[in-house]
Amino acid sequence: MSNTNPACARIDEAVAAFGIAAAINGTLVQQSPYGNGHINDTFLLRYETADHSEKKYILQRMNHDIFKDPPLLMENIVHVTDHLRGIICSRGGDPERETLNVLKTRDGASFFRDSGGSYWRVFPFIERSVCLEKVRNAKDFYDSAVAFGSFQKMLADFPAGTLHETIPNFHNTSSRFRDFRAAVQSGDRERAALARTEIAFALDRESDTAVLTALLDAGALPLRVTHNDTKLNNILFDADTGKALCIIDLDTVMPGLSLYDFGDSIRFGASTGDEDEPDLDKVSLDLSLFEAFTKGYLEGCAGSLTAKEIEMLPMGAKLMTYECGIRFLADFLTGDTYFKVHRENHNLDRARTQFKLVADMEAKWDQMAAIVEKYSR
Repeated sequence: MSNTNPACARIDEAVAAFGIAAAINGTLVQQSPYGNGHINDTFLLRYETADHSEKKYILQRMNHDIFKDPPLLMENIVHVTDHLRGIICSRGGDPERETLNVLKTRDGASFFRDSGGSYWRVFPFIERSVCLEKVRNAKDFYDSAVAFGSFQKMLADFPAGTLHETIPNFHNTSSRFRDFRAAVQSGDRERAALARTEIAFALDRESDTAVLTALLDAGALPLRVTHNDTKLNNILFDADTGKALCIIDLDTVMPGLSLYDFGDSIRFGASTGDEDEPDLDKVSLDLSLFEAFTKGYLEGCAGSLTAKEIEMLPMGAKLMTYECGIRFLADFLTGDTYFKVHRENHNLDRARTQFKLVADMEAKWDQMAAIVEKYSR
């Protein structure tokens, strides 16, 4: 059942290293690509046991071009999921379904390094769960907010400083701005001319970039365990009840600010347009969705956020959107080397949607603040 993908040519080594067949007294009957992730290579392993029942597992080859130190990444995931498992058990939940569980190799390790230098991991498949790619209605967004807020609540007493930075400065907006400014200086002149308006928009907001990190440095905002990629499709929903079940894709779990997780969710889920929508008239902040997420997130956090964190939620939304915009724009200026593009000026379109959303947030700032105040009482 070897895979023909050169990047995954040693998949059989990985399957053998985890010794699943022997552990469950079963036979591997299917091995196939799974999901639509763009970073790691993911496979579904289906086993038939001696009593003719079925067990499934998720096997992933970690992308060590993006995640430079997979062993430290896995150390983060093991520590966080062990912590979550303890809390879920203490409150009578189901730890097999409500958090990811890292399957160990036959040697007791959380990952396997194959003969070609690739890193692999396995999670038991969570049955009767579904993943949503888009917000269908306000309830979906509210449910996702409760889930991410609960994730924050359960990790509120975890020592965030003990985690490793899997991608240094991932949500350090000041650092991202410096990268953007360097791209303006060194990037393609013709592309820079085409993006003159967007470059000016980004440069005009330089003073915003250090707001959150300055508060962190001053001790006004606490360091938290953050997911850092809080899109709807990083939650599994129970297929029977429709309720949010489990937070997945923990590769970017690391020390950060709760505002990063809140802000990235708003950026992705509360926009009326797609992330690469070329018609900017279709792009705005949906205040009803902003309200649904704010309500759910604060309910999920259940009093674990400080007053300053709550006050700064609108700034988290604005900065995460702005940060994403300057990343798209920097990539456009330097030749589209990071984000995959599928048409001419694709990254420029992406940057424009983010900046349109930032501008709309600025226009609706008082309304956003009032919504946060409403649910913080």
